[in-house]
Amino acid sequence: MPIDVDVDAAGVATITINRPERRNALDAEHYHDLGQAFCRVRDEAAIRCAIVTGAGDVFCAGADLKTWIGRDPSLAELWATQAGQLLNRGLEVWKPVIAAINGACIGGGMTLLFATDIRVAARNAFFSLPEGQRGIIPANGGTQRALHQLPHAVAMKLLLTGERMSAEEAGRWGLVNDVVDAGDVMSTARRYAASIAASAPLSIQATKELALRSRDVPLAEGLRMEQLTQRILLASKDAAEGRQAFAERRSPRFEGH
Repeated sequence: MPIDVDVDAAGVATITINRPERRNALDAEHYHDLGQAFCRVRDEAAIRCAIVTGAGDVFCAGADLKTWIGRDPSLAELWATQAGQLLNRGLEVWKPVIAAINGACIGGGMTLLFATDIRVAARNAFFSLPEGQRGIIPANGGTQRALHQLPHAVAMKLLLTGERMSAEEAGRWGLVNDVVDAGDVMSTARRYAASIAASAPLSIQATKELALRSRDVPLAEGLRMEQLTQRILLASKDAAEGRQAFAERRSPRFEGH
C-alpha cells in the first residue's frame, strides 16, 4: 500500500508514506489514501494518537508535480470544499499527531508538518517550500500557517525564496521539538506517543481543540469554552478513574468515557 497504517496495542497509529522510489511524493491517489488514513485516526476510538513518517530516508517531497501541473480540473471542484479533505486542509483531527521527520521535508511535506502537533527531526533533515519556483503556491495551509509558527521574516524567507532550512535552524526557531540522530527519530516520536496514549483520551482531545481554536476567538470566549469543557469532563468516567488512581497511588486505566 502507498500509505501504510499500523495501530499498536497502546492505540498509537503509525502512518507511513511508502513511496520511496518517488521520494514519498504524493499524487492524487496517495493524497486520497493519506486523507483516509487520518480519517481512520479521527474515527476509531481505539486510536489515541498518530505518528506520521516517510519510508526510507525522505519524509515527503510534497506533491508529485508531474501528475498535478497541467491538469485541467473542472471549475466546479473549486467549490467542493469538503471533498478530499487532508489533515493540513480542513480535516479536524483532535487526536495528537506527531511528525517523525526522517529526511527531506519539501513542499506538501512541509505543509503537512505545519498541521502536526509535535515534531522530531533527523539531523540530516531539511525543510523548504519551493512552490514559487514551479509557478504555484505553498497550498494546503502553507501560506496560512507559516506565520503562525515562525517569526515573520523567517516564514517569509521560506515562502518567497524556496531556500532550505536545516534541521538545526528549524529547532532554533521552534519549528521542531527535537533534532536527533536519524536512528533515534522513531524511538523519540514513540516516546512522545506513549506518554500521550497513557493519558485520558477525552481530555487530550479537548486540550488540543481548545488550544487550536484559541487562535481564532477572543480571550473571554476562549476562557468560557475552557470552563464549559472542564465541567463536562469532570463528570466523565475517566475523571473518576483519574481521581481514584491518584488516591490509590497507581497508574490510571483510561477508556475514553
